[in-house]
Amino acid sequence: MRRSPKETDEAASITHRRGLLLGGAMTAMFAVLGARMRYLSVEQADQFKLLAEENRISIRLIPPARGLIQDRNGKLIAGNEQNYRVVITREDAGDVQAVLAKLAHVIPLTADDLDRTEKEMKRSSPFAPITVADRLSWEDLSKVALNSPSLPGVSPEVGLSRIYPRDTDFAHVVGYVGPVSERDLEGQESPDPLLTIPKFQIGKIGVERWMEDALRGKAGTRRIEVNAVGRVMRELERQEGDPGADIRLTIDAGVQNFAQARLGEESAAAVVMDVTNGDIIAIASAPSFDPNLFVRGISHTDYNALMENDHRPLANKTVQGVYPPGSTFKMVTALAAIKAGLITVDTKVRCPGYLEVGGRRFHCWKRAGHGAVDLERSLSESCDVFYYDIAQKVGIDKIAEMGRELGLGIRHDIPMSAIADGIMPNKQWKLERHKADWRIGDTINASIGQGYVLTSPLQLAVMTARLATGRAVQPRLVRSIDGKEPPVAEAPELDVAEAALRKIRLGMFAVMNSQRGTAYSSRIAEETLVWAGKTGTSQVRNITAAERARGVISNDQLPWNRRDHALFVGFAPFENPRYAVSVVVEHGGGGSTAAAPIARDIMLRALHDDLPPLSAYPSSQRNRIESMFERLPLRDAEGRAPAASRA
Repeated sequence: MRRSPKETDEAASITHRRGLLLGGAMTAMFAVLGARMRYLSVEQADQFKLLAEENRISIRLIPPARGLIQDRNGKLIAGNEQNYRVVITREDAGDVQAVLAKLAHVIPLTADDLDRTEKEMKRSSPFAPITVADRLSWEDLSKVALNSPSLPGVSPEVGLSRIYPRDTDFAHVVGYVGPVSERDLEGQESPDPLLTIPKFQIGKIGVERWMEDALRGKAGTRRIEVNAVGRVMRELERQEGDPGADIRLTIDAGVQNFAQARLGEESAAAVVMDVTNGDIIAIASAPSFDPNLFVRGISHTDYNALMENDHRPLANKTVQGVYPPGSTFKMVTALAAIKAGLITVDTKVRCPGYLEVGGRRFHCWKRAGHGAVDLERSLSESCDVFYYDIAQKVGIDKIAEMGRELGLGIRHDIPMSAIADGIMPNKQWKLERHKADWRIGDTINASIGQGYVLTSPLQLAVMTARLATGRAVQPRLVRSIDGKEPPVAEAPELDVAEAALRKIRLGMFAVMNSQRGTAYSSRIAEETLVWAGKTGTSQVRNITAAERARGVISNDQLPWNRRDHALFVGFAPFENPRYAVSVVVEHGGGGSTAAAPIARDIMLRALHDDLPPLSAYPSSQRNRIESMFERLPLRDAEGRAPAASRA
């Protein structure tokens, strides 16, 4: 059917309107697309260029150089050495197992190395570089560099690794570093980004641990360009971080080495303190170990050898070890009684060889007794009964107060690991610890440094420094940080009468210089350096009445671990004290025979700032001393170990 002209006009009009609408819509759409294209290509050009850049640019952290640790004279104790290593980045490597397999054909890698690397990559960010092998030779590093086109994500690097050039001398003081562990990160809400770098090393014990924040430094960054397969093409930008602070200790490396050598393979400890300011000049624990083994990755054989050694080389006996102080404690008991007004410096006590209390006999070390003794002679000849008697009068609480006044039973704040508080017991302590009342026998035992009393070699050195000066000297191990030395305030005076201290010092002087003194054989022959001291012997086993009746078994007839501990404390010079020393020899027997000779040698080394001259010793001992010095494994002036040790 044919349309009428009117219908044709209406259809044309509708078609025209629809065409206009469709054309308008299409124009609008193209306008929007054009505007978007202009926005993306012109206004957002820089942003998309940056995103494209980031697809080929990687930003990596640069570990800073760890701060150096030096002795008081600037001699290196802990430093850094160049270390060649190979790292792999998971994001850039692609097929990690295939790349590691290729790498194993280039440099020697064990199955354990490959397994460890894969485990670390799974635990770490895909952007984090994982160390596959370190301490490589230059030849192996060169092989990796030459084969890098076929090793995507693998990069050879030159870094720094910790080294301890004086190895065993400072192992217990400085400690060592090791890889960050999960335990190290516990409790840190926002850990330093450096700690997330696999195998990044931080301090584990000693100064390395307790001064970690200062030694670590701040990370740097570098921007590198990588190609499509992850190979590093070039370094675009580098911003170095801040190296860690250099720390200078109060210790004298020469005295430390001498003390360590003089202790030898004994299970022993020695501490030397400057009594004028508390500087620790030497703090040696024997036997020691080489901390470099832990940095490089100690073998099971080496670690088991350290753990199974009954002399406990890993334990720092200077601050961690606590021992009954024996007769080195007698000065504490005497001062407590004098301060309480219960005795005077001239009080005498009769010693028949024992004191009977409540039907029990407490024996003096001298079976026949000492007769009538005063304070000075009781110290010189180490009469036990004198202290049994006065301890009953003064009581344990006042003895404990004096012990703490002299630095015992207190944790001294120095940057070393596992510092023990020791035990300076009183009535309340026993009630809380053992749920039992304090007994008079406990007081008598404590009066001569036995029973519950436990002290560390560091505490004994502090006690001796305070006796020598009459001031509450505090030990100090860090001399300066980045060249800045904090001021040392003068120590306050002890709450002890000077007359009482003077009498104590005279008694300690007689110990060394009276022919009947317990340490007369360890006297110093130089008149300007004569010294004062006190021997101590602490029992580690009970002596039965039956054994005492038939004769006490001598130490040399007992197994090593059942022998008495040997102790000694002293200061020198007597008239103008400079240093205090304490020595503990585990199961060494008598303090006069085992500990005092070691203490004298170490004291003379500190006073002379060199190997002690033979003239400092009694003439009858000089040949023996000279022979002993020749056998000591001492370092040379440059800190190098003897040839036998280096071999």
